Amino acid sequence: MSEEKVLKIGILKNGTIGSSLLLAFLLDERAESKNIIVREVTSGAKMNPPEECVETMKKLLEFEPQLILMSSPNAALKGPKAARELAGNIPTIVISDAPAKKAIEEFKEKKMGYIIVGCDSMIGARRPFLDTIEMSYFNSDLLKVLAITGAFNIITNELNKVVMDMLEGKAPSLPQIEINATNATEAAGFSNPYAQAKAIAAFELAASVSKITGRACFVLKDRADYMPLLAASHEMMKTAAELCTQAREIEKSNDTVLRTPHHAKQHLLTKRKLHEKEA
Repeated sequence: MSEEKVLKIGILKNGTIGSSLLLAFLLDERAESKNIIVREVTSGAKMNPPEECVETMKKLLEFEPQLILMSSPNAALKGPKAARELAGNIPTIVISDAPAKKAIEEFKEKKMGYIIVGCDSMIGARRPFLDTIEMSYFNSDLLKVLAITGAFNIITNELNKVVMDMLEGKAPSLPQIEINATNATEAAGFSNPYAQAKAIAAFELAASVSKITGRACFVLKDRADYMPLLAASHEMMKTAAELCTQAREIEKSNDTVLRTPHHAKQHLLTKRKLHEKEA
């Protein structure tokens, strides 16, 4: 691979899911990659009206990206779908949560990649419960779940495969993956079965949060009915994060934490022991 080869990656964020918060950093965690240039365009918290998503995509296309990552809650909604229509022949990967499964056939028809993250559950978004602090707390717990269960490992690995193919002049094979507890915890590379079991439990618990928040946000109308469920859903995510901390501590105590840092030329390295050199 030529050192001069540089890939322009555009990241479109319409609305927010946990997987989108650190997306650019999953490509270049130490800001030292010599082979990629990344630009993000976001519509902030809003996805409606759908024109918001279209306008942000138009702005992203001004960057002339060679690879597009599109992140949003429920990518089957009108806004993200309208934005996808503008991607043309640019290799595109959609990263979204479980409701995006409804759009899988569309992704395949458009020859787009997709990564659907099963544990990336919806927050308890009702005004009597959710303020900026509760929002931040939930997302900090969710990030821990995504990181330790292996969901971020899969995203990092799959995106890096595409990036390396493109840097080497190959036609990329775009991922078409649904992240679940099994493939996530396998990608996390746990050496201890109890650590993996805790991570599986954390993933499944986090994935079930959306069932509670969905009912509390969209079905129940009485405050006395939905407020306990909103609080319960956030306690569930907190418990999932605590299980992840326990799993990580087991791996640390055995000096077997899997680390896969990026080389400055973008490929991934691997190490286990704290003091060993990555290779």
